[in-house]
Amino acid sequence: MAAALIIAGQTIKPGENRIIDVPLPDLYMHTALSMPVQVIRGRRDGPILFVSGAVHGDEIVGVEIIRRLVRSKRLQGLRGTLITIPVVNVYGFINQTRYLPDRRDLNRCFPGSEAGSLAARLANLFMSEVVSKCTHGIDLHTAAIHRDNLPQIRAALDNPVVEEMARAFHAPVIVNSGLIEGSLRHACQQANVPVIVYEAGEALRFNELAIRAGVRGVLSVMRKIGMLSQSRSQQAKLHEPFVARSSTWVRAPQSGIFRMLKPMGAKVNKGDCLGMVAAPYGDEKSETSVEATCSGVIIGRTNIPLVNEGEALFHIARFHRPDEVADRVEAFHTNLDPALDSSAPEEQPII
Repeated sequence: MAAALIIAGQTIKPGENRIIDVPLPDLYMHTALSMPVQVIRGRRDGPILFVSGAVHGDEIVGVEIIRRLVRSKRLQGLRGTLITIPVVNVYGFINQTRYLPDRRDLNRCFPGSEAGSLAARLANLFMSEVVSKCTHGIDLHTAAIHRDNLPQIRAALDNPVVEEMARAFHAPVIVNSGLIEGSLRHACQQANVPVIVYEAGEALRFNELAIRAGVRGVLSVMRKIGMLSQSRSQQAKLHEPFVARSSTWVRAPQSGIFRMLKPMGAKVNKGDCLGMVAAPYGDEKSETSVEATCSGVIIGRTNIPLVNEGEALFHIARFHRPDEVADRVEAFHTNLDPALDSSAPEEQPII
C-alpha cells in the first residue's frame, strides 16, 4: 500500500487527481491568497516527483509546460505521484515581476523559516508542504527579462542520481553548475531530494520550442526513474546531451546600440565577431566589435539592443567538441517541429 500523502492538511489517496490550494499570507488588502498544487497519484507505489514553475514570478514558460504535462495522455498508468506547482512565487506572478513584494529573490531564500521575511516564509512553506514529501524534483526556469536561454539543464553532476536525471531530460546541453546557498537546488540537496533545473526561453514570453522540449524532457525523466513505462520508439529519437566544461559571459566593450551577428546555438571560435556596438548617430569611429573570448557554443544572449558598457551580451559554453554540439542543437530544433514530435499532448503551437 502506498503511504499516506498529506498536503495542506488534505489527504490524497492512490488513484486521485486533485488540486489543493495551499494558503499563503494575505495581500495587504486582506485578500486571501493561495498556491495551487496539483497532485496526480498513480494506483501503484513509486517515486514522488515535484515539478515547479515560476519560482521567479515572471518566468512563465514553466507554467505552460506544467499545463501541458498534466493534460498528457502519457500519464496514464502512472506509477508513484506527480506533484506540480505551476506558480510558486504567486506574488511575483501577479505583479509580472521576478521578485517578491519586498524585492527579495525567492531562489536565494531557501530553505526559509516560519518567522522570517515573506520570502523566507514562502520558501519554508514550499519545503514543508512539497519538497519534504518528494523523492525527486524538476525546477523550471527561463532567462531573465530581455534575455534568452537555449534549452539546457543545470545540475550538480557529482550526485549520480542528479546526473541520471539530467541526462534523461535530453536537452542538447547540460551545464555542470555548482549549488548556490539559498537556492531551491541547494536546499533540496540538504534534504536529500535530487533536483535538476531546466532553463529555456525568456521571462514574460512564451517560446514554443522551449515549452515542447520541457514537456518532453519531464516525461523522459519520469520514464527514467520508473514512473512511466519506457517508449522505445521515442527514446530512439533522442541523443545523448553534451556536458559543458565551463561557461562564460561576453560583455559589452562600450555603451551603445548592439547589432547581434550570431544566433543562439551557433558554434563560435575565440576572436570571432559576435556583433557590433555603435553610437546612435552613426559615427564609424564609435563602432566597436564584440569578440568571443573563448571557443564554444552560444547558450544564452541578450534580446535588447540597447546596452551599457560591461553588460552581459552572450553566454558561451565550452565543450570538447563544439562542432558536434552545434549540429546537435540544430537537430534538436528540427526534432521538435510540431509536425514530427509526438511526445507532447496535441496542442496548437503558440506563435
